[in-house]
Amino acid sequence: MANSFFRFKQFIIHQDRCAMKVTTDGCLFGAMIASKPFKEKRAVLDIGGGTGLLSLMFAQKHAGSFIDVIEIDAHAFEQAKENIGLSDWKVRVQVIHADVKEYKFSKKYDLIFSNPPFYENEIKSTIHKKNIAHHGAGLVFEDLCRVIKKNLKSDGKFYLLLPFKREKYVEKALKENQLFMHEKIRVRQSTKHAYFRMIISGGHSGSVPEKASEISICNNQMQYTEEFIALLKDYYLSL
Repeated sequence: MANSFFRFKQFIIHQDRCAMKVTTDGCLFGAMIASKPFKEKRAVLDIGGGTGLLSLMFAQKHAGSFIDVIEIDAHAFEQAKENIGLSDWKVRVQVIHADVKEYKFSKKYDLIFSNPPFYENEIKSTIHKKNIAHHGAGLVFEDLCRVIKKNLKSDGKFYLLLPFKREKYVEKALKENQLFMHEKIRVRQSTKHAYFRMIISGGHSGSVPEKASEISICNNQMQYTEEFIALLKDYYLSL
């Protein structure tokens, strides 16, 4: 059974009411986005914010950012509000309870990130909120592409954490929605494992050459790699 909370160095994530718990790959994703050099006073959108983890990781590193977190599930929305309300950055992070496909945002965003549903078209749980969190019952990837295209500034960037096995499907959907991939990072659980996730970034323009790289969470001895430690040392209590 997952712990009801996860304590980081500068904030705590309660997760007893969320279908999507704190995961190592989710933490890697949040740390990787937050490590990027963004200009200050950026407008940021976190789609399907869940516990609020990604937004809190970003807020910790970017003091000038203003973040909107949108979440469709009522329990996850309340949990994100709780977690953000307990943090040092609550005045810069707003949590919205709404369906992102229907919500009318008052501005466009410099940065959009999301850890979206993973398992469209696979066997679905009988628990409805797990269907939404894991299978895309509420938001399929094509919907997400359209939301990003509509709400991202012309020079803005998006970041997504996705299953590696959906690589070709994702590339096709982005192309059909005239979104361009700038970077792809393939993620392994360890140097002994095959890729299981990918982190992609992109935007409206295709002028930036696409870069590909990889990262392993653990080495052959199942200890965190130097790359992982460098990204997570400001977050994990154990590092």
